[in-house]
Parts: sequence; C-alpha cells; structure tokens
Amino acid sequence: MEIRIVPLSEGEKKAKFKDESQLGFGTIFTDRMLLIEWKVGQGWVDARIKKYEPFQLDPAALVLHYAQEIFEGLKAYRWKDGTIALFRPEMNARRFNHSADRLCMPEIPEELFVSGIEQLVAAEREWVPGAEGTSLYIRPAMIAVEPHVGIKPSDHYYFYVILCPVGAYYANGFNPVKIMVEDHYVRATPGGTGEAKTGGNYASSLKAGLEAKKKGFDQVLWLDGVHKRYIEEVGSMNMFFAYGDTIVTAPLEGSILNGITRDSVLTLAKSLNLKIEERRIDVNDLMADLKSGKITEAFGSGTAAVVTPVGTLSYAGDTVQVGNGGVGKYTQVLYDTLTGIQTGKIEDRFGWIRKV
Repeated sequence: MEIRIVPLSEGEKKAKFKDESQLGFGTIFTDRMLLIEWKVGQGWVDARIKKYEPFQLDPAALVLHYAQEIFEGLKAYRWKDGTIALFRPEMNARRFNHSADRLCMPEIPEELFVSGIEQLVAAEREWVPGAEGTSLYIRPAMIAVEPHVGIKPSDHYYFYVILCPVGAYYANGFNPVKIMVEDHYVRATPGGTGEAKTGGNYASSLKAGLEAKKKGFDQVLWLDGVHKRYIEEVGSMNMFFAYGDTIVTAPLEGSILNGITRDSVLTLAKSLNLKIEERRIDVNDLMADLKSGKITEAFGSGTAAVVTPVGTLSYAGDTVQVGNGGVGKYTQVLYDTLTGIQTGKIEDRFGWIRKV
C-alpha cells in the first residue's frame, strides 16, 4: 500500500527542543503522525503521514466504552555518524498482531506496519535526539472508532503511530530501584489479556502502583492471579533474577507479556555463556534466596527503560537488599551490550538493527 505524505507548511511545524538533557519521557511530540484506517468490507485504506493533531471521535466510539485498543512501543536511535536505526520493529509488528487477534481487531500486514514506521521516522528524522541516553520513542496504536453502544467488534478502526523524543524513563537514570511485591491486587490471569498489549492491563495496575509509591517504592512486582504465589511482571517490565551465572525469569504461560527486550536479554545472556532458566518462581523461595545470598542480582527489562537494576525488594512487610544493593555485574554488562547495539557502539551480530 502506498503511503501518502500530506505536506506541512513551515507555520505548522513546532519549535524543536533546545536542551536534549531535559527531554523527560512522553510529553513532547513531533510534527507528523501516521494514520491508516480499516473498514469492514474494504480492509486497510487511506494510509497517510499527516500533521500531528487531535482525533475527532463520536462520543459513542467503541473504544471509549468497550476498550478495543492495543498499542506497541519501540525506539529509533541517532548514531554518532548520523544514521537513524530502529531496533527489531518486525517483532513489534508480530506482537501487535497477536494483541489484535486477542481483542478481535484486524491484523495489519507486517510489511505495512514496519514500512509505515520507517517512512514516518524518515520524515521526522530531525526530531531524533542524539545526546547520550536519548532516543525517539515510537508509539503504534489501534483504536475502534465505530459509533455503537453495544458490545461487538468494531466495523472501523484507526491504526496510527506517533513519535516522542525522550530521555531516561526513570528520573534517576540507571540506578537500582525499590520494588514491592503486590499480594492483594493482580495484574492478569491465565486466559485473560495479560499477554496482549492493551490499555486495560495498565489502567488496572495504577492503584497498586500508586499505593506502592506512597510506601516509598518505585514499582510493583506482580504475583500470579490464581495462587498469588508465583512471580510475574514488575510494573510494565519482565523480571529477571541472577543466581550466580544463571539467569532466571518467569515462563510465558499466557499472563505475561512477551517482551522484545526480554527476548533480547535472553539471547544476549546465552551469547555471554550465562545459563537460562524459564520457570515459575515462588515468592517465598525468592525471599529466602535473597536473604541467603543465592540471588546475587535482579533487574527488569522493557522498551522504555531497557534494563533496570533492582536494589531492594519487599514482600509482606519484609524488605531485603538484593546483592550489595547496587548494580549487578551481569545487569551492567547486559545493559551496556544492549544499549551499545541500539546506539551503534557495538556490532549487531543478531540482525536486530534496521537502518532508516
């Protein structure tokens, strides 16, 4: 499908940021967006790169009442030589379509998903920051826009992509965070939408997250929704524990998001001759192993923060330090290697980089 580019006048363009060190995360948006529509009986139509501006939605739009909505997150990086690089966008396309299938939404051809992002980033390449620790965050999303107050799949959808120049996700940067294990609220259950990237999963996590912050913690570590016993995700990230040279993470059993950074971390760990175990982790065993020193480090992984070290973990009022409370050696190596590949400082031996 040809993607039409709608011209922007100079007067429609926004002023660029002046200090890349002050970008923050998720508050500045570029001049243009990608929009493609899907209509029943027609399929995907009218692909265009246009001015970034609000949608006009009918108050009865299905997304507003029954939450037919999915999204993705990936990044573009400006290398020292000026190259603009995407990191594994085809993986985002595949996960996006997995989420679409779960919510009875139309799948978008992988080639169209990736090509649309490439063309949008190319049009907005001046917005890609180049300072250390910065990137262009890319947010593809799909929403149901048919006006209908009744539970059914929509006959009309918007697939769109917006761009956001960003700095570090956490204000304190790459430093250990404090995690609280949530033993009351649950994030997802088997057979639910836990492995789909849909907004409702995140909306339902807000209350636990806010209560954890009131107690002085940075994030919530979720337990499984059936037994409230087994470790699942941390905040919006996948969770890892190092038992010496063995990296342990929860298995993908339907309630955990199949993280692209998770997959990248596991691949890198294997390349560093670390052992990998994907298995259930009982929270009581976890606390015992932290106290005994069997667990030497812990970290989360996700697109926004890449790799986040964990310094302390608390469960049922019992707070334990992870290792020496600092950044573990494998956590540091995995972070440096992954961000090095993304920013062009380290050779990509895995075929993950796609240059724009």
